[in-house]
Amino acid sequence: MHPPLRRWAVTLGSGALAVSLLPLAPMAASAAPVATVAPAAAPAPVAGGTTVNDSLFPEIGNTGYDVRHYKIALAYAPDGSVKATTTIEAKADKKLSSFSLDLEGLEVDRVRVEGRDATFARTGTKLVVTPAKAAGGTFTVVVKYHGKPVTHIDPDGAQDGWVPSKTGATALSEPVGAQTWFPNNNTPRDKATFDVALTVPKKLAAASNGVLRSRKTSGGRTTWSWRQKQPMATYLSLAAIGDFDVYRSTVKLQHGRKITAWSFVQPSLGKAEAQRKLLPKVLAFSEKQYGRYPFDGTGMVIQDLGVGYALETQTRPFFDGVPDDSTLVHELAHQWFGDSVTPRDWGDIWLNEGFATYAEANWAAEHGGPTTWQAFQKTYDGNDASSDLWKPAPNALEDPADLFGEPVYTRGGLTLEALRHRIGDAKMKTLLRAWSKNQAGRSVRTSQFVALAEKVSDQDLGWFFRSWLEVPSKPAGY
Repeated sequence: MHPPLRRWAVTLGSGALAVSLLPLAPMAASAAPVATVAPAAAPAPVAGGTTVNDSLFPEIGNTGYDVRHYKIALAYAPDGSVKATTTIEAKADKKLSSFSLDLEGLEVDRVRVEGRDATFARTGTKLVVTPAKAAGGTFTVVVKYHGKPVTHIDPDGAQDGWVPSKTGATALSEPVGAQTWFPNNNTPRDKATFDVALTVPKKLAAASNGVLRSRKTSGGRTTWSWRQKQPMATYLSLAAIGDFDVYRSTVKLQHGRKITAWSFVQPSLGKAEAQRKLLPKVLAFSEKQYGRYPFDGTGMVIQDLGVGYALETQTRPFFDGVPDDSTLVHELAHQWFGDSVTPRDWGDIWLNEGFATYAEANWAAEHGGPTTWQAFQKTYDGNDASSDLWKPAPNALEDPADLFGEPVYTRGGLTLEALRHRIGDAKMKTLLRAWSKNQAGRSVRTSQFVALAEKVSDQDLGWFFRSWLEVPSKPAGY
């Protein structure tokens, strides 16, 4: 967040004005002349940057402003096209002569900044906006657009962004797919609140993040209005439109807190009753391990989309097919680690996936599986120095195609178990709870976790984390 702009002014009171109107006494000959000080010139507006220099995705993100809120109104037609308006509330420290947003595909019809038409240009996946008047302080941008959204292909060949389904479409935004369905500052370091209204044919359902505020039908179309009032990175945003069975239930959390679960299940996959019953149990277990559940809603989306992965979309994880227990545990653990506490740079992705993998081991150990240490030893001993598990190092990635590889997940999880073995159970639990509480709603770097681990444990852990996270070889000890 940026401090509010302060405006400096010189004001004259009525008394001072009265004195100034009185005749002046003759000035003595020796009196020095009164100096006139010219007011300081206002700084010239600057152009916002078109990259945040992310270590793995240098093309994403924009500088010069901080988004506070997205309001997305999107109407979906049966032919797969959309008409949409995204309103962005942002804040800039300096006045901007121009700024950019990330947007892939789609046709932009109009852009307005602070109620005035702005000129705009498309360059690759950048929408460059030049306002009629320089934008500074808090300002609002309204982008109207239409078209058939595209599916983005990631460096590892996976699909994300807008993915058509048999009865509609689902937008999965990790790592950069959010830009295929709404204009945004597409970097995990710029989190914002969201309002998403999806208008669809009334026979279809429409899921997004957060709490369902209303569902209204008119003229054969239904608008589903969702609100995510806790900060969310763009890559965690979700839109799922299609033929779903919709289930609503109440989930009881710690200290008498109750939230609503909305789950959307493709009818051909059954009712997913076991998974829906397991969800509150996993949240209860996770609250004991990691602290208060960070959001006001929960649920899941289960469909046969064919993308081959599950995703920790905030409050409402997505599953490509009915998930097993460990996958459900993994994606729900992300609500603490990845969604509430978010990596600032994609090179810190192990803070998401290593933690969620470690959560799987914790759950298994408490539900009839091996202890976390037994699981660690089996994996550590079963992978010799030549194994691909050890390279690249999870916090030293150079290729974005390695973002979701085994070193990030498994070696990342092993790092946390090795840390627990070193600092002890009690301090490990204290560390994880402090991390999720102190950094809730923020974007972070690995160095901050290392600093907290050293503070909680009262140990110098620099060599430990370098060995486990930065060196592309099998760690020699723990």
